[in-house]
Amino acid sequence: MRMQLFVMAAVCTFIAGTAMAQPGRNAGADRATWLIYLDKLAGPVLSNLADDRLKEKLPLVLSERIDNKESRTKAAYLEAFGRVMTGIAPWLNLEGGSAAEQELRNKYRAWALKAIANATNPAAKDYLTWTGGQPLVDASFLALALVRCPWLWEHLDEAVKKQVVTAFKLTRDIVPGYNNWILFSGMIEAFFCKYKLEYDALRIEYGIREFAQHWYVGDGLFSDGQQYHWDYYNSYVIQPYLANILASVKGGGKSYDWFAPKLERINKRYAVLQERMINTDGSFPVTGRSIVYRGGAFHHLADMALRKQLPDALPPAQVRSALTAVIKKTFESPATFTKDGWLQIGLYGSQPGLADTYINTGSLYLCTTILLPLGLPETDEFWTAPAIPWTAVKVWSGQDMPADHALELP
Repeated sequence: MRMQLFVMAAVCTFIAGTAMAQPGRNAGADRATWLIYLDKLAGPVLSNLADDRLKEKLPLVLSERIDNKESRTKAAYLEAFGRVMTGIAPWLNLEGGSAAEQELRNKYRAWALKAIANATNPAAKDYLTWTGGQPLVDASFLALALVRCPWLWEHLDEAVKKQVVTAFKLTRDIVPGYNNWILFSGMIEAFFCKYKLEYDALRIEYGIREFAQHWYVGDGLFSDGQQYHWDYYNSYVIQPYLANILASVKGGGKSYDWFAPKLERINKRYAVLQERMINTDGSFPVTGRSIVYRGGAFHHLADMALRKQLPDALPPAQVRSALTAVIKKTFESPATFTKDGWLQIGLYGSQPGLADTYINTGSLYLCTTILLPLGLPETDEFWTAPAIPWTAVKVWSGQDMPADHALELP
């Protein structure tokens, strides 16, 4: 409760300090809203892991159709940690901002450093599980977090850095499925490459070549392995991972210039499609597996905004407005969180029937990836420009717009 009161006070200070400087009716308000949800989502996970009490405090709820209760239970804590970290990492890496936001960030930085130390220390109560299957996924989310936040890696003690490397290397014994999982292996090796550590270039090469040469199906979309599925895995994993892996290994001895320009066009087209899937009220099509990741369905659109790679058709303020609507819609139900502030399974409130066989409480925290643009400073156009209606709002209010067209690549 004290933490939440602190954040509310900090947010009010933030709004007051920025409202005069930012144009438009949403001057400061959208960022303040995003910060409230960052704290609400990440606070319970990081504060408890920093205190070596995550396994004690996380209320573990498993899918009613869980496929392997024992292994899912063991992996759940790394799921919560890795997913929270990959979403808030860019914000942790940011410097400056209002005094209140800096104070909040410093608190989270301290928690994150302690959390990483406990998660990778075999002597800690909260030493997490790094072997067995699912840990490959969430070790990769933590690796992506460290790629997105060099500040964290640079401020870890040398002993903790060795613990992280050891933990990540344990996942090399996990054979990935022949689908988006090959990118999880590649991301961990890309982390090693970025920080000039020994890495397995073949695991990176394999993932990139399969998607680049075999699994692109057209109009900005990849299949998830040999079969195309109409779900959000292009956003949950595939396109953000491909983009960040390529950026991490650039200059690391292997050139992917043959694929990078094509991927850029694919990424921009999919960003357009993602923005068009956001309805006037912030809802979006309920299709495909893992729908309980909530706003994580827009990991890709948020990542494109963070990396300042949005296409010309999507002004940053338009994307901010659309993502803000998604954030509010997916968290507005009173049943979204438990009385102690933990996420409940569902897309809109508590909907346990929506859970796939692998879902548990920890899985849900991929929703933090929608918050990636908080890694842009408050002075960035994404935050300062006046709100712009997104595509659905424009069209369904009668505004005329250019027709949409598919991306055709040679």
